Amino acid sequence: MTTMTRSNDTTKILVINALFIALTFVATMFINVRLPIVGNGGLIHLGNIPLFLAAFLFGKKTGAIAGGIGMAMFDLVSGWTLWAPFTLIIVASMGWVSGLIAEKLECNAVLKYSIAVVCACVIKIVGYYFAEVILYHNFIVPLGSIPGNIIQVLLAGIIVIPFAPRLAAAVKKMGF
Repeated sequence: MTTMTRSNDTTKILVINALFIALTFVATMFINVRLPIVGNGGLIHLGNIPLFLAAFLFGKKTGAIAGGIGMAMFDLVSGWTLWAPFTLIIVASMGWVSGLIAEKLECNAVLKYSIAVVCACVIKIVGYYFAEVILYHNFIVPLGSIPGNIIQVLLAGIIVIPFAPRLAAAVKKMGF
């Protein structure tokens, strides 16, 4: 591989990561509903859609980078600053694991992506539960966020899973 090819590949990766960070940020920032329930209320947003697309189409690193940075940036600019470090770790883990499953699991695409979404949902529920335990010093209050987290991730899965196999084939045809 020549230096020029490596440079082009690096540029492609950088552009794809930046694009999905931006898409995740925008989908989290502008397409959301605050829930008037326990604790901080919670938030249902569509930022998990670009996270899953990044992970399923471009792999675990892009999924982790796009999800973690995109959603942590949302926290930083929207008044949820205290949540940013937790979001970075939790959502990056969701992107990494769902991308890893998409890369490694050998089975029907819909089944593979469904398993990835369920695993990401578990990571989100457990991660944010313990983040809230740390922030609120309470084991009961964080239970109020679980329904919103489930809805958020499963809604993204319902939207992404039907299209992901075709999009993955198109991305592969383009040489990514």
